[in-house]
Amino acid sequence: MKRKELMIKLQECANACFHCADACLQEENVSHMRDCIQTDQVCGTICLSTSKILAGSFEDVNDLIKYCAKICGSCAEECGNHAHDHCQACAKACQECREACLSYLN
Repeated sequence: MKRKELMIKLQECANACFHCADACLQEENVSHMRDCIQTDQVCGTICLSTSKILAGSFEDVNDLIKYCAKICGSCAEECGNHAHDHCQACAKACQECREACLSYLN
C-alpha cells in the first residue's frame, strides 16, 4: 500500500464516518445511537488528521497509523451493530480503512 492510496482510504473513511454520524442524528431514537455517533466523530477526525499528516513529508507516522487502524476497527464494530444502511456502509469503509492501515505498515 502506497502513501497516496492510504490517504484516499483515510479520506473515504472520514467521509463515511461523518455521514453516518449526521444520519444517526436523524434517527428516531438518537440516544440509542450515542455510541455510534461518538465513535463516528472520533474515527472521522483521526482518519482526516492522519491523511493530512501523510500529505506532508513527515516520516514518523507508524504509531499514528496503528492507532488509526485501532479506531477504525472499533468504529467498524460499533457501526456493524446497527442495521441502518448508513451504519453498515460506515462499518464497511472503516474495515477497509483498517485493512489499508495495516497493509501500509507491512
